Amino acid sequence: MGAANGKVAVSTENRFEISRVAKKNLNMQEGKITKEFIVTEADTAAKLGSGTLAVLATPMLVAFMENTAMQLVADLGEGESSVGTMINVQHLKASAVGENIRCTAEITNREGRKYNFGIEAVDSSGEVIGKATHERFVVNVERFMGKLNK
Repeated sequence: MGAANGKVAVSTENRFEISRVAKKNLNMQEGKITKEFIVTEADTAAKLGSGTLAVLATPMLVAFMENTAMQLVADLGEGESSVGTMINVQHLKASAVGENIRCTAEITNREGRKYNFGIEAVDSSGEVIGKATHERFVVNVERFMGKLNK
């Protein structure tokens, strides 16, 4: 994963982009969404460097959860996006490469631009592998990105 110069190689591929195939696995109800992911070798703790085992890495579980919740913030205006500001995760069970993970996020509260979510991830046997609470804010992209250049 690391290069000889000590820098980490980062893929530009968007693992979570909803393709036509993935849309079949997207179940959305008002204020609730379920997405499915299959654990790949690239999702493992060994590949990400967060551990040494070929099991779903906690950082990838967090990314799956955050991406699922993000899909519920659908009423964005022109030039708006949402950003995650907090996530509290319990990774309860290991998942092997090839395992199908079903992630469900539900809006638990909304106050203006702030959204709160409850998230649960289960494996193909229906066992809960992770739980989370998550917070996102709707931001003006230009203003938000402009703050980075100051």
